[in-house]
Amino acid sequence: MDITVYRPGELNAADRAAWTALQSKAHLNGSPELANPFLSPEFALAVGRCRRGVRIAVVREDGEPAAFFPYQRTTAGVGRAVGLGVSDCQGVVHRPGFTWDARELLRACGLAVWEFDHLTEGQTPFEPHAAGTYPSPVMDVDQGYEVYLTQLRARSPKFTRTTLAKERRLGRDAADVRYVHDERDPQALRALMAWKSAQYRRTGRSDRFAHPWINRLARQLFHTRSEPFAGILSVLYADGKPVAAHFGLRTERVLACWFPAYDTAYAKYSPGLILHLRMAEAAAADGIAYLDLGRGQKEYKDSLKTRELAVSEGWVGRRHPVALGHRARRAPVRALRNAVVGRPELFEPADKLLKRMGKIRSGRRITDTTTKT
Repeated sequence: MDITVYRPGELNAADRAAWTALQSKAHLNGSPELANPFLSPEFALAVGRCRRGVRIAVVREDGEPAAFFPYQRTTAGVGRAVGLGVSDCQGVVHRPGFTWDARELLRACGLAVWEFDHLTEGQTPFEPHAAGTYPSPVMDVDQGYEVYLTQLRARSPKFTRTTLAKERRLGRDAADVRYVHDERDPQALRALMAWKSAQYRRTGRSDRFAHPWINRLARQLFHTRSEPFAGILSVLYADGKPVAAHFGLRTERVLACWFPAYDTAYAKYSPGLILHLRMAEAAAADGIAYLDLGRGQKEYKDSLKTRELAVSEGWVGRRHPVALGHRARRAPVRALRNAVVGRPELFEPADKLLKRMGKIRSGRRITDTTTKT
């Protein structure tokens, strides 16, 4: 393999165009999963502006780009998927029929090990190194929204009936109910991030937006527009203000769902569910084939999905002491987390404990704020 490694700013326009072309033709070449926005050059370049160590390996055959492998690395040679922790799809974007040797690729990239947690399907050289595979639910809208809604009614009749009834109730109780699929007002993004941070604290989870690089990444991607990539902020308004919002990424055929949240004052209307149905309708009209809801066990995902993709997590490493040390540190933590998440008898009490802790943390935050003012 002829492999050249670039820093994000060194990737030229021709290579970026070739990368985008591979994604645009992925569904025609039997690899629709490669069209995911998290595999786009725009996402890798945005992470590169927010995090150190981002690199892009370009593999050429007969002088032409055949594959692109974005990754992050430390000076010790520990590699991770670009945006690990917030990226919902990872892997090599490649032309049809291309294959590679996993360890040879790592050696060319100066990596002792490469860690992934959302490896997409079809990454055959990496798949033997996966420690586990997990469902990533999707909403298919390629046949139109009405077809999707018909399927939803057949699969989840009570859920569909209840959600649509709540939407009608919201329309009766609130003024100026409207939906904006591609909102460009930064204030709406700020409202979403505030709701999401509050949700993280309320449920006892780590607040992603408390990390400056994630905060900066979301804001950068909000302003990113190219052909066909874009950061999409979708907002449900009522009473003249946002009541639910979602920020995600899109390519020509895939809308990757990322950060959804809502105003808890409107919780009785389930505005987040209403928002997802409106997103599906607008995405179908915009030529999107499916909405990728992302890995994770959530009741609303089970209700909205039409099928599931599969993503994997694990490590691929060379015979190197750095690889052994990294795996020894990371494997027990991931194994424990997955054991808890995958077993209801463990997950439910753990989830209740996190929420209880979240309420305590939220209460302290309110008290501290009141004291300061």
